[in-house]
Amino acid sequence: MVFYGIHALGCTGFMIPTKSKISSSILFLLISKILFILMLLTTGFEVEALSYDYSASIECLAHPLKPLYNGGIIQNPELNNELQGWTAFGDAKIEHRESLGNKYAVVHSRNQARDSVSQKIYLQKDKHYTLSAWIQVKGSEGNVPVTAVVKTTTRLKFAGAIFAESNCWSMLKGGLTSDESGPAELYFEGNDTSAEIWIDNVSLQPFTEEEWRSHQDESIERARKRKVLVQAVDEEGNPLPNATISFVQKRPGFPFGSSMSSSILNNKLYQDWFTSRFTVTTFGNEMKWYSTENVQGKEDYSVADAMLQFAKQHNIAVRGHNIFWDDPHFQPSWVPSLSPPQLNSAVEKRVRSVVSRYRGQLIAWDVVNENLHFSFFEDKLGQAFSGRIFNEAHNIDGQTTLFLNEYNTIEDSRDGVSSPAKYIQKLKQIQSYPGNAGLPIGIGLEAHFPAQGINFPYLRASIDNLAATRLPIWITELDVASQPKQSQYFELALRELHGHPMVRGLVMWTGPSPEGCYRICLVDNNFRNLPAGKVVDKLLSEWRLSKLSGMTDQNGFFEANLFHGDYEIEVSHPVMKNYTFTQRLQVTPTDDSKETKQFVQLSM
Repeated sequence: MVFYGIHALGCTGFMIPTKSKISSSILFLLISKILFILMLLTTGFEVEALSYDYSASIECLAHPLKPLYNGGIIQNPELNNELQGWTAFGDAKIEHRESLGNKYAVVHSRNQARDSVSQKIYLQKDKHYTLSAWIQVKGSEGNVPVTAVVKTTTRLKFAGAIFAESNCWSMLKGGLTSDESGPAELYFEGNDTSAEIWIDNVSLQPFTEEEWRSHQDESIERARKRKVLVQAVDEEGNPLPNATISFVQKRPGFPFGSSMSSSILNNKLYQDWFTSRFTVTTFGNEMKWYSTENVQGKEDYSVADAMLQFAKQHNIAVRGHNIFWDDPHFQPSWVPSLSPPQLNSAVEKRVRSVVSRYRGQLIAWDVVNENLHFSFFEDKLGQAFSGRIFNEAHNIDGQTTLFLNEYNTIEDSRDGVSSPAKYIQKLKQIQSYPGNAGLPIGIGLEAHFPAQGINFPYLRASIDNLAATRLPIWITELDVASQPKQSQYFELALRELHGHPMVRGLVMWTGPSPEGCYRICLVDNNFRNLPAGKVVDKLLSEWRLSKLSGMTDQNGFFEANLFHGDYEIEVSHPVMKNYTFTQRLQVTPTDDSKETKQFVQLSM
């Protein structure tokens, strides 16, 4: 059974909590878990032993919270029994301490990053392990990156990282999948050897593949569907038993789509294939600066305009990609040679031009693309560049959500440049820019998965961490690198991401073009499905409802569990043989202030 942390529910415009809210956040986390357990029990689910807890904390707390899953397979997870089960790793010295009733392990006298405290564990092949721990540091200035590592007999696996602070506890949440059975060792490393590392409330919980998949299925039932109670009545308000109720979904509620290339404008096969499947898109290149102003001073939006018009005609939402790209290799050819004052003028012109042109017509802006991995504009115009551009874009287009868009935040636990902790740091930096406190900011996760496979526990835990910001999360460029099991991993990634309750929308980076696809193609040149396209069509059939019919009971009621979206309801009754009543219905997600069931009364 799935537990959700209410504190992680996405809401545009929330500031990331600060230390001043520590006491309330502890209470909020605890109440969250209690409320959701009660909700699950009252809606007919049984709480099973092996559940998944989606909650996470990004605040630094005076006292660590209890270990998830009571520690899982970790021995002495709360360090209540001295150092039982824990040993020194490398040349470190460890000791057991207690403060304000809390007991924990301390690692000191460290000479290398890996000098730490560890516990020997046994991993089972193909099991998913979700990891959490509470970390604090002493003896160092500022935040200290601490990484959880699992050492097997053949390799090191990076399971997650956090920026630990002094005088308060930070939650590290991550995970790994074991590709072999055998002994292993869990330890926590930090490059700052002058810092003591304090460890407490550690958990490592295994899940089978079947259990992992059940979490996705249950999450879909909870986060993507809603129970709808329909009552059919006659003109006088009397219940109509034995009425036939039919639901036909006209538009799905969860935004699911693909990138799009300009070749769609003159290709009927492309148009029919795309519009019959997707409700959201991103233009692969056509809105980028190097496409709209290839020659300085000569702007050309004609292609992007035509693509946007096509999308509007078919009720397809569009994400604006992008205002700027921080990668020096993807600038208009005339930009790198500009002096800082010249570049600043060109930047101001670009922001005003593109954001004003498409103001109010897009659902999102990727503002400064990939600004964790790259810093072309920051290096030339100052470290406040991203915050400044978010501010200027909002001043022009105030209703559109502004996204920080990055890769490897959920794809690769080894990439410390864009880890969830680094991502959250960047969000805080952008929010701290003068005037940015209330901006509608979103989290964009590209999800370009590597050929080496996908670390699903790390992926899920990373989204859990980001969801604790309470900002909306979108998957923006999903694909999988070429490999023998490419389509299988593609399906697994789609299921995992669609199944996470905090993901608000999903765009695949699979737009066909005459030059081919980026990394994975859904169709051939004649728009016949390739293996990945068959995966998408299979999942679309699972995630959407073509038609559902049933009959009302003696009180005129019929209950259905429907995916969110727009429906047409048709009602007929045997005593009204020549009359059928039709009504539109929008099935919407629930929130804490609404009833779980959506009630509709139909009068014939």
